[in-house]
Amino acid sequence: MFTLDHEQVMIRTGPRSGLPVIVAVHSTALGQAVGGCRLWHYTDWRDGLTDALRLSAGMTSKCAVAGLANGGGKTVIAVPEGVRIDAALRRNVLYDVADVVDSLGGLYATGPDVGTTPADMAVIGEHTTHVFCKPAQRGGSGDSSPHTAIGTLAALRAVCRRIHGTSNLSGRRLAVVGLGSVGEKLARLLAAEGAELLVSDIDPGKRTLAEELGATWSRPEQAVAAEVDILVPAALGGILTEQSVSDLRCHAVAGPANNQLATPDVAGLLHRRDIIWVPDYVVGAGGVIYALTTELHRGTADDALTRVRAIEGTVSDLLHTAERLGTTPAQAALELTQARLRSASTSHAQRSVPSPAHN
Repeated sequence: MFTLDHEQVMIRTGPRSGLPVIVAVHSTALGQAVGGCRLWHYTDWRDGLTDALRLSAGMTSKCAVAGLANGGGKTVIAVPEGVRIDAALRRNVLYDVADVVDSLGGLYATGPDVGTTPADMAVIGEHTTHVFCKPAQRGGSGDSSPHTAIGTLAALRAVCRRIHGTSNLSGRRLAVVGLGSVGEKLARLLAAEGAELLVSDIDPGKRTLAEELGATWSRPEQAVAAEVDILVPAALGGILTEQSVSDLRCHAVAGPANNQLATPDVAGLLHRRDIIWVPDYVVGAGGVIYALTTELHRGTADDALTRVRAIEGTVSDLLHTAERLGTTPAQAALELTQARLRSASTSHAQRSVPSPAHN
């Protein structure tokens, strides 16, 4: 039986665009819900709803483990197959998103995700203040991918320490699967660290990056099964299936790609093969941490960068807890999330209890 544990789910047909606009607010126990705005083609709009539900729950976990005073949400615009998003339709659908977000009265703020950009957030910001990652010249923190890459590098140092006893990535062999905005930046950071890189992407044009970095180029399916220290998924999700896990020849999997597990039980398969898997919502939290710290919580850039780099300590703690309890890092992260949500709910309930009257 399917259980809906979200606080609110809104589904509207945009009056300007005619497209389905879905906003899922998973939790506000820790604070305002936040999540990206995904503009993507779906065979059926209900597939977009499934994405919104899953991704918003993942944002709650991402914020909780990172220690942010925010909950999880998600916006999905479910574009039917064959519909082309031209400039006029794009602006209309962004205004439709802004109306839905604004109608929630600040319970939820949205930012960029697959299919949207900081410039799109500026358009949404014309109709609501509940938006983040606008371009820097428009008062936002801009592209989140550099800080997602920095946070991923921090996580990989922690994983390297768990495997080899040192966080030094020089000479370690890593396979980066996906060379998009985050994957390319991460590959450059790893090359600068002296890592031995195998890189791949569905776009053969990315081969020039491999040549520039002195990395080995491979097709994605070959990269996933390569003999490396750490496999780094940095593209779209679903890369870890029952079949692909059986083919893995790595010590660990840790990367910024969302929803890496095809099904939740794949985490158990990885554990039984003695392959460390660090949840993507922990590894890839750097961009969210930086944006929320600087924009929604009014912290300085230095404060935000310190929190991004603290992902190394977070991952180290999760790996230590998992080893001590004989469980998976995924389970350790889940229990940490649940503990922080329970603590927040208890504190809220205590604040809500009226003080006894004094005669």
